[in-house]
Amino acid sequence: MEETLDPDDWEAMRVLGHRMLDDMLDYSETMRHNPVWKAIPEDVKENFVKPLPVIGQELEAIYKEFSDFILPYPLGNTHPRFWGWVAGTGTVSGMLAEMLAAGMNPNLAGAEHIANYVENQVIDWIKEMFGFPASVSGLLTSGCSAGNLIGLTVARNTKAGYDLRQEGLQASPRKMVLYASNQIHSSIQKAVEILGLGSDALRLIPVNDNFQVDLDLLKRIISQDRHQGLKPFCVVGAAGTTNTGAVDDLNALGDICQQEDLWLHIDGAFGAWAVLAPHAKNKGVGLERADSLAFDLHKWIYLPYEIGGILVRSEQAHRKAFSLTPAYLSHGEDQLAMTGGDLPWFSDYGFQLSRGFRALKAWMAFKEYGREKLGRLIQQNINQVHYLAELIEASPELELMAPVSLNVVCFRYIKPGMNDAWLDELNTKILAALQGQGIAAPSSTIIKGTHVLHVANTNHRSRREDFELLVREVIRIGNNLSLPYKQSDV
Repeated sequence: MEETLDPDDWEAMRVLGHRMLDDMLDYSETMRHNPVWKAIPEDVKENFVKPLPVIGQELEAIYKEFSDFILPYPLGNTHPRFWGWVAGTGTVSGMLAEMLAAGMNPNLAGAEHIANYVENQVIDWIKEMFGFPASVSGLLTSGCSAGNLIGLTVARNTKAGYDLRQEGLQASPRKMVLYASNQIHSSIQKAVEILGLGSDALRLIPVNDNFQVDLDLLKRIISQDRHQGLKPFCVVGAAGTTNTGAVDDLNALGDICQQEDLWLHIDGAFGAWAVLAPHAKNKGVGLERADSLAFDLHKWIYLPYEIGGILVRSEQAHRKAFSLTPAYLSHGEDQLAMTGGDLPWFSDYGFQLSRGFRALKAWMAFKEYGREKLGRLIQQNINQVHYLAELIEASPELELMAPVSLNVVCFRYIKPGMNDAWLDELNTKILAALQGQGIAAPSSTIIKGTHVLHVANTNHRSRREDFELLVREVIRIGNNLSLPYKQSDV
C-alpha cells in the first residue's frame, strides 16, 4: 500500500490547525502580562535528550508537547520589555505570512513562478526607500550576516584586478586589506575570514567621541598600507553600530572611497531604516553612495526571523561574483515554460540555490503598514530611548555611558565611592536579576572598558511606561544588591 504524509483525516487537521492559530493569537495578545523570560526547568530540558522516535505519534499529542515544553520558554524577544542585543519582535500578520509561505513552499532560486515576482517587487520597494536607482541589484537573505558576506564577496572579486573566482586568492600579487571602525559588527570579521582574507586583513580603526570611525586616522592607515605594498580594496561603514547605535559619516566615507578607488560597503543592519523616520532621515545621509548595502528586515521592520537583504550598485559585478549555471539548471536561453520568464534567477546573485519564500512576509508588511506607519514606529522607538536617556540623566543612581544617536542607550547603576571593578560586578548582577525575574531583558556590553546595561529598542510593542519601569527596577535592584557591601569592599 502506498503512503503519503498528508493527513488521514482532513477535518480533524482543520480543527487542530484552527486551535493552533487561536492559541498563538492568544499568546500574542496576552504576552505583556507574562514574564519577559523564565528559566527552563531541568525536567523540561530532559524532554529534549530522548532518542529519535521510530514510530510516529499523533499530531495532537505532539502539539501538547509544544504547548507544555516549548511555548512557555521563549527567548522573550516578542515581549514589550525585551531590548537585548538588537532583536526584532515579529508581528501577528508576519506569523500568518509564514504559514502561507510554507503552504505554498516554493524555491526562490529562480524559474517562472509568482513568488519570484513578489521578491522582485519587495527589492524594488527597498531600493526606493533607500534612495537607490532601479538598476541596482538586490537579493533577500537570511539576515545581515549573509548580506555582509555577499557584499564583501562582490567587493573582493571586483577590486582584485584579476579573475579571483578562477585563480583564487593565492594568485593575488598583493595582500588585500579592508577597513572598518572598531565598533563594526562581528559578522564583518566572520565574512572576511570566510572569504580567505584572514582577520589580519581587516583594519579596525579607532572611533571618535561619538563612536564614529576616525576619518583622519582611516586615511593615514590606507596611505600607510599602500606604501607598504598592500592592496586596500574596501571600506565598511556602519549605519547603526550594535554597541551604541552610532552612524559613521557615510558621505565622508563615500568621498574617501571615491578618492582612493575603494569599494564602499555599508552594514545597515538596523540603522539604515532610520531613513524612514520623519525626524531621523539625516542619519541616512550618504547611504545612497554605497556600492553595496546590507540590511535586516527582522529588526527595525519588525518582521519574524529570518529576513535580511543586500543591494549592490553594479548588477553586472553582483552577477559575476556568483553566477554559475550547470546544464541541470539551464535557464534563460532555452525559454522553456518553467525556466524562462521575465526575471533573472536569484541563485545567480548569492551562494544559496535553495531559497525560501521569505519575501511574502515583507510584501504583506509593506502593503499592510505602508512606508509612513513604519517610519512613525521607527521614530517612536527613537523617541522612547531619548526619553529613557532623560530618565537616566535625572536619576542620581544612574549614569549614561555613551551619546544616544539612534535607538540604543548604554547606562549603568552607580554609587558614590564605588570603584569601577565593583560597579561592573554590581551591574552584571542587576542585569541577571532583571532577566531572571522576568522584569525586562536588556543585554550588556563594554563601553570604554566598563560593563554597562545595553538597551536597543526595535520593539513596536514598547511603551514609555515600560522604560519608566526599567529605570525604577534598576534602581531598586541596585539599591538592594549594594546593601551587603561594606565601604571596605569598594
